Amino acid sequence: MNLFTRRVLFLLFFLSGFSSLVYQVVWTRLAFASFGIITPVLSVVLSVFMLGLAAGSWAGGRWILPLRAKTGWSAAFFYAAAELVIGLGAFAVPKFFALGENLLLASGESDSFGYLSLSALVLAVSMLPWCVCMGATFPFMMAFIQEQEQDQTKSFSFLYLANVLGAMSGTFLSAVVYIELLGFHHTLWVAAAGNFAIAFISCCLGLQLRNSPGPVGATGPAASRPAVVTPPTDPAPDARIKWILFATGFIAMAMEVVWSRAFTPVLKTQVYSFALIVFAYLGATFLGSWWYRRDLRSERLKSKQLVLAALAVAAFIPVLANNPAFVVADYAEPRIHVRSAIIVLAGIIPFCALLGYLTPGLIDEFAAGRPARAGRAYAINVLGCILGPLFAGYVLLPHISERQALIFLALPFLGFCWQYGRDYSPRFRGGLTAVLGILLLGSVFATEDFETVWQRNTGTTAVVRRDYAATVVSMGRGWERQLLVNGFGMTCLTPITKYMVHLPLAYHKTPPASALIICFGMGTSFRSAMSWNIDTTAVELVPSVTKAFGYYYADADHFVNASNGHIVIDDGRRYLKRSAKKFDVIVVDPPPPVQAAGSSLLFSKEFYVLAKQHLQPGGIIQMWLPGNAAKETGQAVLRSLCESFPYVRCFKSVQGWGVHLLGSMEPIEPFDAKQLAARMPESARQDLLEWSDLNNAPAVLDAVLRREIHVDRALDPDPEIRITDDKPFNEYYLLRHNLGLGKH
Repeated sequence: MNLFTRRVLFLLFFLSGFSSLVYQVVWTRLAFASFGIITPVLSVVLSVFMLGLAAGSWAGGRWILPLRAKTGWSAAFFYAAAELVIGLGAFAVPKFFALGENLLLASGESDSFGYLSLSALVLAVSMLPWCVCMGATFPFMMAFIQEQEQDQTKSFSFLYLANVLGAMSGTFLSAVVYIELLGFHHTLWVAAAGNFAIAFISCCLGLQLRNSPGPVGATGPAASRPAVVTPPTDPAPDARIKWILFATGFIAMAMEVVWSRAFTPVLKTQVYSFALIVFAYLGATFLGSWWYRRDLRSERLKSKQLVLAALAVAAFIPVLANNPAFVVADYAEPRIHVRSAIIVLAGIIPFCALLGYLTPGLIDEFAAGRPARAGRAYAINVLGCILGPLFAGYVLLPHISERQALIFLALPFLGFCWQYGRDYSPRFRGGLTAVLGILLLGSVFATEDFETVWQRNTGTTAVVRRDYAATVVSMGRGWERQLLVNGFGMTCLTPITKYMVHLPLAYHKTPPASALIICFGMGTSFRSAMSWNIDTTAVELVPSVTKAFGYYYADADHFVNASNGHIVIDDGRRYLKRSAKKFDVIVVDPPPPVQAAGSSLLFSKEFYVLAKQHLQPGGIIQMWLPGNAAKETGQAVLRSLCESFPYVRCFKSVQGWGVHLLGSMEPIEPFDAKQLAARMPESARQDLLEWSDLNNAPAVLDAVLRREIHVDRALDPDPEIRITDDKPFNEYYLLRHNLGLGKH
């Protein structure tokens, strides 16, 4: 195989990896919009993606040689067909998601067994065919390489290197460039264009091979056919390789899930935070794979025993790097602390780089150039990648801390070192034992969780609750009590959360009878709505958040057990889609910061269209806009609301760090503070005054009414500064902020 062909194949697998990661990023987000921003949806998307890769790799490796023998076609044609089908998935998967969403609306709450089972089935049906084709590309292309070089036994690592580099680029460019400029659906079109280009070039390669002279000595029709290669018989590979491939895939993906939670206090909750983790993971994997290919060419390969020993050491580094003694965690600050982010990301690089060296080397060794063996080995590795995130999300994290989970996941590497112990020299074995012992003891006794440090520094205790969705920490005393979800500050005890409810209920033309609160928080808004003696429903995504209600309010049980109070565990948007109820007031307090991943699904025009369908005539929606939002982000939130509701009023909060946005399909009467107070029942007025130094409701209400903002003055004239499901303006902003593209 000449140099030009090798470069073409490298380019093809680069584009293939690029498109695959773009699909994973965008399909995950579209799944959130259709089925809820819940951990089970993320886990199922990743598992289905990996399941397809495993099934495709196994099936492709098993079938490609018989297909070539039966048809006489080059494997390049089958590779082209697979890429063509993958490209069609860019258009089909969003439609399948929409269809499945409508079918599941009557299946119950998002934590119910029925909904979780059916949503997993819909996601599998929607994604699996295209992911199977992705997995088949490796053995298909390995078979084509064998048509060129019959003695090639290390082709998997060559393709793996190109694929990982493409995946890294796809992760970076989709998060930083394409989604911000093009939106989700057009980003899928870019990925599909890559697949179609691959299919075209692959067909050209197949035709070129078909028209070239056949194998040396062939005559007749066989001379124009690609050689069907039967690799020579060789010794059976080391059976332990399969176990190592499964274990490393399992541990690596489980660790990635834990890293995403453990690093949140440092990296925050933005889409760029998770993209940084994936980019660092893939970038280090690429470097490790490149290092392996370099050593392969120079015939200086490191033994798997040595690499496993290095992996055992590297597995403990993320635990030490994420130690609060080294990194800064500000629970309320939405911006990333750069130095701390560099430390925690650098902590995962040695581990990922060593995996990048080990994995292709093991598959090369196991496969010996055979597509069927390579497909089976890669499928085993990917099977571990399927089960690892599920184990981390549903077994480890609901029961132990992120730090403890990382230590637990590092322990299997100690077992590998013990298994291969006799292959080490006594001196090396002694030194390795000492280093690993120090790292293990240091990780257990010399590192701390962030909440432990906070407790020691403030002299207070914290209550930690864990579930499949998040780690929830309640801590502090009196007015200093805080609610943290996955290490990020959600809210505090503030009168603002009372105004969120009292303002729209008081402005409602007729005495209100019902209210919906999306995002429970500390329960302040739920409690305030109940003071109106109306039917109140609160929807919360994280079960442990609602269980923390009693930490903040001694009378929490009274409200939880009230006949007119209902707490639902579900995604707020999905609840509206599956519910037929209508409300006089809908109160939405999206989780901070305003640029948090997934937050646009509660700020978009599509969400407001859905909310309008659940408002009674004259109903009012209250949207909370945090004060740390950039100017153009606030303008985008406001425009999306104004384009959905003809009547909008805005009030700066009583404490000055956020804005109450009220929207309605009917005029919102210009009541003054006395009139609003008169419209409130006595119990509601008492709730409003609970934390105020003032002793009359009109004065408390006037503190906000006099801060009204004129909507026309606040809107940007550019109609493109708005938030839609396809273009989440508030979440993707780096180009605007740093390169001056668009307004800022």
